[in-house]
Amino acid sequence: MVDTPFADWIHAQAARRGEAPALRFGGEAIGWASFARGIDEAAAALAAAGIGRGAVVAWLGLNSPAMLAMLWACARRGALLMPLNWRLAPPEHRAMLAEASPAVFVAEPIFAAASAAAGVAPVGTRCVLVDEGIDAAAQGAAPASAGTVPPLGWPRWADFIAAGAGRGGQAADAGAPDPRTPLLLCYTSGSTGRPKGVVLSADALAANADASVDMHALTPQDRVLTTLPLFHVGGLNILTTPALRAGCTVTLHARFDPDAAFDAIERDRITLTVLVPAQLEAMMAHPRWAGADLSSLRSISTGSTIVPERLIRAVHARGVPLIQVWGATETCPIASCLHADEARRKTGSAGRAAAGVQLRIVDAAGADASVGASGEILVRGRSVMDGYWRDPDASARALADGWFHSGDSGHLDTEGFLWVDGRLKDMIISGGENVSPAEVEAVLLDDPEVAECAVVGQPDSRWGEVVVAVVVPRAGCAPSAGRLMGLYEGRLARFKHPKRLLLVDALPRTALGKVRKEDVRGLAIRMLQDQAEGVA
Repeated sequence: MVDTPFADWIHAQAARRGEAPALRFGGEAIGWASFARGIDEAAAALAAAGIGRGAVVAWLGLNSPAMLAMLWACARRGALLMPLNWRLAPPEHRAMLAEASPAVFVAEPIFAAASAAAGVAPVGTRCVLVDEGIDAAAQGAAPASAGTVPPLGWPRWADFIAAGAGRGGQAADAGAPDPRTPLLLCYTSGSTGRPKGVVLSADALAANADASVDMHALTPQDRVLTTLPLFHVGGLNILTTPALRAGCTVTLHARFDPDAAFDAIERDRITLTVLVPAQLEAMMAHPRWAGADLSSLRSISTGSTIVPERLIRAVHARGVPLIQVWGATETCPIASCLHADEARRKTGSAGRAAAGVQLRIVDAAGADASVGASGEILVRGRSVMDGYWRDPDASARALADGWFHSGDSGHLDTEGFLWVDGRLKDMIISGGENVSPAEVEAVLLDDPEVAECAVVGQPDSRWGEVVVAVVVPRAGCAPSAGRLMGLYEGRLARFKHPKRLLLVDALPRTALGKVRKEDVRGLAIRMLQDQAEGVA
């Protein structure tokens, strides 16, 4: 299994497992052999369309077996799959597609009309309406085959596939692409600037799968639940692609729904799943949380942002280890991780370097930081990106000296466990002292009346910057700013205490759900100005 090229993972499992279930989706089971045939059909359609090495196939849709089949079809053709974030607006998609110049743009019915009307696909791009293998109920509409009219000039998926009929799986292959052939083009969330296209090779996905197998102790007996969007490397690569390589059965949901997640865990006896903090919050707020049968779960993986200890303790209280992953789109994403037997002893840590990965912490001069000292987290390994799409300057900066420079700050403890402190550019310097926003946020996030918060620096004539906390109260709660400010007494040094605390209804976020700190700073400035003018 380990030496099987990525392009052959599903076919290798099909040869061993036949029609044993590879995927469960929309109430149906899809066997390994059927899944492999779907890949062959998609690869043959790409071949018929003249799509081969280096070509880009853009995909706009919720999670579906067809989307996964296209990933492996691209691998067999030497092409790149570009999964688009369906939470973005058409103008954002248009900018990304203009940069990527895809040969094919595939969209599901709920996105196709708006995409066509906005002209998101560049001139010359073949546009296809995918109306098979989707979960219409999750889309809130009937399947396209039940009456949806494709945009003018868009063939249906069945017609696109039919064009490749008769070629056969072998004929559709581009001839054993090199493992370093680019396979995945994923755009960053843009939480710290303009989104960039990250190029990941088939070998990077294979190395990431090695790390996941080690992290989760994956075996073919595992049953994995995927609810995160597959356009995000966390949804695609923390468990989904590694599980399919390992021969696990993957229950795939078109989109996250707490009730459906509880149902799947109990019905399918799920052993492993990934839930980011926002999903965990939704699960815990649900009436089923206290009594749900979670006994089949070996662990829950989480990451994508700083994880409040309150959430970790709540999951552990249900008898399930919560294991953190740290990484980025550029690292596929598993760069560091906890194992289940470390979860309680190292609560709050992002674990040690993942299998096959090296980590460094460097200071501002680029020298290795001492144990316990905070600095930039650097990553090296096969799972690191090839670079940014058509952006050699940004690639050279990010991959200087052969290490990926993450822009995140963190420190290593005496055992080599990583503790993430936050984004370097978010560091607040007040009176010459460095203040990590994550450390200040952790105090607030421990309070039961706080749903979420963001800590930013604001210019100050005396101190250079002062700490400002922007807080979203939990539903039904009305905490006072004075009480929340008092939480810091005796817990953090005085220079780390927020000088102002603002209560808001919601934090500004990217389409992927990450907090946009620049927008938080702007919001804080406006609110403080309004308060000053009100006093005046």
